[in-house]
Amino acid sequence: MFPYEEASWSVVDGAMFMGWGGALPGIATFVAAAICVVVLVIGQKSETAKAKKFDK
Repeated sequence: MFPYEEASWSVVDGAMFMGWGGALPGIATFVAAAICVVVLVIGQKSETAKAKKFDK
């Protein structure tokens, strides 16, 4: 179960995030933001195409 003697966070005395100080958090944030932008652009194009059908 819990990897320490007692099942509480009181025995944790250091950072548990192994990527601290590296480039991975920044890269992951950039990838997530890029995916969000791509989804928004594709969605806007799709909705614009659908709206043009009703303008006719």
